[in-house]
This record gives sequence, C-alpha cells and structure tokens, in this order.
Amino acid sequence: MKSERPDTVWCADITYLWTIQGWLYLAVVLDLYSRKIVGWAMSNRLKAPLVKEALSMAYWRRKPEKGLIHHSDRGSQYAGSEYQNLLEQYGMVCSMSRKGDCWDNAVVESFFHTLKIEWITDIIYQTRDEARSDVIEYIEML
Repeated sequence: MKSERPDTVWCADITYLWTIQGWLYLAVVLDLYSRKIVGWAMSNRLKAPLVKEALSMAYWRRKPEKGLIHHSDRGSQYAGSEYQNLLEQYGMVCSMSRKGDCWDNAVVESFFHTLKIEWITDIIYQTRDEARSDVIEYIEML
C-alpha cells in the first residue's frame, strides 16, 4: 500500500507493553505518507474503546477528507460494529489485512519494533502510568 500525500491512507494496530502492574495496551493510527503517529491511546484493557479513542484523536487532530483509506488487521477491536460505525461516521474506507498476513501492516509493526528496541529496551516499568508517560514522550516529543 502506498500514499502520495498526507491523510489519505492511515494504518492502525495495537501492541502490548509489560509493566509490573500488568499489560498496557497501545493503539496507534499512523499516516502512511509521513509515517507519523496521528492518533494513539493506551489502556489496561484490550477492548474496542481503546482503538476508537486512537482513531478519534487522529480524526480530530487531522480532520481528513472523506474517502481516507483506513487499514488495520482483522482483530475484533477493528472488525467490530462499534469501530466500523465510527469509520463510517468519519467517512473512511475500511481496508483490512489478509487473514494471517502480518506483512500487510508492516509500517505500523516497524514503528512498534523501533519503539521497543530503540526506546524501551531493558526498561522494566513499575507502573502503567510510568510506561504511559514514557511512551507519550516518545510519540509526542521526539
């Protein structure tokens, strides 16, 4: 998948970050053209509100034109009616990876790899809030 200009194709995915308190889930929306994270959310629950919050942040920050292609995997959070209704409300076109094909969303997977290898390698977060603050710094400040 390619993009010739900003805010025409977005890719979305979720990753897991370990803390002593338990997992912290990070959902991101990435602009394929700029490779910039345009929306994100974190939660200790892996449910639809997590990805909806990331998409809503991206939408209100960027205000894309109708017809933007939104690409994700086939996870229940993305395939569910809550998320699909939000895509429709925002005028976005849903695109989903082929079943079992992680390469379809390689750009977001690459972002997650860089975050984990270059930023949080060998860090053991004591709390979810500690992890959240550190990840926000990576996404927003760098």
